[in-house]
Amino acid sequence: MTDNAASGFQTDDFEGWANLFTRCRAFSHPSELHGGLCGRLAAGARLDQSQWLEVVCEHIGIAADALAGDDSLPPELAAFMDESYHRTLDQLRAADLAFELLLPEDDYAFDQRLQALSAWVRGFLEGMALAAGQRLGEAPEDIRELIEDLVAISQVEEAGEGDEASEVQLIDITEYVRLGVISIFTEFNPPEQKPSSAGQTLH
Repeated sequence: MTDNAASGFQTDDFEGWANLFTRCRAFSHPSELHGGLCGRLAAGARLDQSQWLEVVCEHIGIAADALAGDDSLPPELAAFMDESYHRTLDQLRAADLAFELLLPEDDYAFDQRLQALSAWVRGFLEGMALAAGQRLGEAPEDIRELIEDLVAISQVEEAGEGDEASEVQLIDITEYVRLGVISIFTEFNPPEQKPSSAGQTLH
């Protein structure tokens, strides 16, 4: 178990992020920050630790230099976010499509889960736009249509009654977004070349 896990901050679930945001007195949404990271990565950008922490601090609403001097901030923040960055990138690269959006569990109210999905997609679109710029307009038509769908999803704020039909629709939309993000990542991130074995002879 990592130190983050021992402290109650799990990098792979919404609750861990939410607990950390509460400790930081952040008014922003954890899902939006995770979406912003995924948008940057999907567009082909890579951030070093200092660049990523700068994004985190701006989103949470704290000064980057406060990480070292503010005793009220969780000491785990930098390590947590560094681990989250690498976990997210590994998931996006995974051949088994293991990537998941950072969203509340099913025991959260329906409207909270819907708003979290909307926030995640907003963050994704913003991060992708910052990283990709004009390349978005040069993407294949299916990718551009997907991005248009994501824009529409990001604008959904009002929840219905949270009945069974609405629950099924939310699950379907979430899966559509998840697979769409993987498609965008595949489009903007060519497969990485594996180094050939030393001394290998080609015939």
